[in-house]
Amino acid sequence: MTLIDIPGSKSVTARALFLAAAADGTTTLLRPLVSDDTEGFAEGLTRLGYRIERTPDAWRVEGRPEGPAVDDADVYCRDGATTARFLPTLAAAGHGTYRFDASPQMRRRPLRPLTEALRTLGVDLHHEAAEGHHPLRIAAAGIKGGELTLDAGQSSQYLTALLMLGPLTAEGLRITVTDLVSAPYVEITIAMMRAFGVEVVRDGDTFTVPPGGYRATTYAIEPDASTASYFFAAAALTPGREITVPGLGTGALQGDLRFVDVLEAMGADVRVTPDGTTVRGTGPLRGLTTNMRDISDTMPTLAAIAPFATGPVRIEDVANTRVKECDRLEACAQNLRALGITVTTGPDWIEIEPGTPKATEIATHGDHRIVMSFAVTGLRAPGMTYDDPGCVRKTFPGFHEAFATL
Repeated sequence: MTLIDIPGSKSVTARALFLAAAADGTTTLLRPLVSDDTEGFAEGLTRLGYRIERTPDAWRVEGRPEGPAVDDADVYCRDGATTARFLPTLAAAGHGTYRFDASPQMRRRPLRPLTEALRTLGVDLHHEAAEGHHPLRIAAAGIKGGELTLDAGQSSQYLTALLMLGPLTAEGLRITVTDLVSAPYVEITIAMMRAFGVEVVRDGDTFTVPPGGYRATTYAIEPDASTASYFFAAAALTPGREITVPGLGTGALQGDLRFVDVLEAMGADVRVTPDGTTVRGTGPLRGLTTNMRDISDTMPTLAAIAPFATGPVRIEDVANTRVKECDRLEACAQNLRALGITVTTGPDWIEIEPGTPKATEIATHGDHRIVMSFAVTGLRAPGMTYDDPGCVRKTFPGFHEAFATL
């Protein structure tokens, strides 16, 4: 059995940084992810005047319930979607003029449902180039609160940002969602808000968030379930190989741990305990049809091992993967075809036929998840290379060294 120490969750670390910054008191975050995305988030908070003290195992954040400590700032969000969506929302609850920009990759990703919601709440917000995209300017003067209708069909991060904003408003928020993708990420948000002293009430598609602010706490960041998927897939692909990820078990917040259910349906042996999750390869993987709407960040992982199944693998309801760091659905199809695999796609689905991949250079599109997914394919196709292997720094700078142990 191989034990794999997975870095902290990017999703949990980003939410924890927002909540800690908004809380009354000093929060200690244990084992936060240290990567380009989270460094960018922390740097953005510092630009807004929040104080962060970092040690190798913990970050201490001095909260400011009243908002940023400066009344004028320029924040560069790098490639981070959580940074680019959460920090403007946090700043909007303060008082001052704040400008946000991001990398060309992040500039292409949509913001409109979130920024339209902020405008509905009375926020003075201006997109300085393309409407609905970075860069943007916010003239913040606090937020009263009220009722909103939100389409979160492109990204659950829009809803998460507004839920976390709710306690910082004068009257709280009542948000009705018309569409929602990646719903487990919203459950992460609600559970973490509870840890910081706020109870969100959900009634069907309506979320009610009370005013009153957050309480500082000590919060431990669990390992990243999306990152764990590559190691679980590697185990499933190799008969007799057993991989355990400690710290990611039955109490885990992250919905992406459900990826192991897909591996189990394909024939892998899976054990989930309170202390961790173990996957063991038992033989050839079976083909299947699966809906991955709620765990779409692991769609590339499944696509990368699909050629080794005994029958076709069809992944459905993943339209939102087309507006991630790249069009992940098309990037997977393109790379699989370059490997000699037959692939068909539709607006929200991909179907992959069994085959024998021949090593090639993977077109990464600067997307960390494309690199890490096809590293799993490379276990059976030695000689795989990548046009941008270093883009894994976004979430797991040490990925190549960790994966080389397999």
